[in-house]
Amino acid sequence: MKRDNSDEISSRHSVPILAWDFHYEYINELKAIFTDLKKVSKIASEFHWNEKNLKIKERIKEEIIVVTDVNLKIVFASTGIKRMTGYTEEEVLGKTPKMFQGPKTCNVVLKEIREAIKLKLPFEKTVENYRKNGHSYKCKINGVPVFNLKGELSHFIAFESEDKSA
Repeated sequence: MKRDNSDEISSRHSVPILAWDFHYEYINELKAIFTDLKKVSKIASEFHWNEKNLKIKERIKEEIIVVTDVNLKIVFASTGIKRMTGYTEEEVLGKTPKMFQGPKTCNVVLKEIREAIKLKLPFEKTVENYRKNGHSYKCKINGVPVFNLKGELSHFIAFESEDKSA
């Protein structure tokens, strides 16, 4: 059966619907990253951080960013937090990272993290955390104390990712 010319033309100039879905998801992801960067930059500007040393722009694409005040209350969580934990930013704001801990969370690792925070030192640890649905996951945390231009502790920032190694 021979196709007529109009069928041939339309098939050459059409894009599969799935391609549009991927494009839409990618655009939304870029918008979320841009929005997150604006929020973090606002905090950094307000509290006079040196953002360059933190490499937020590079890391926000691949990692979840959680910013706490000096009392460890969450003041910012990047949009990707929902993908990793099931919680939205609104659900975690004002709470402490303890909300992600549970029965399998190692107390030794938590003690090491608390000690680093107390001493205002950077740390890198993997901890067993819990999602909103109750399932556990391994969370690799790179925590950094953030100081203002006067050298005073302002916040803590954690760059987090799910550790999928066995």
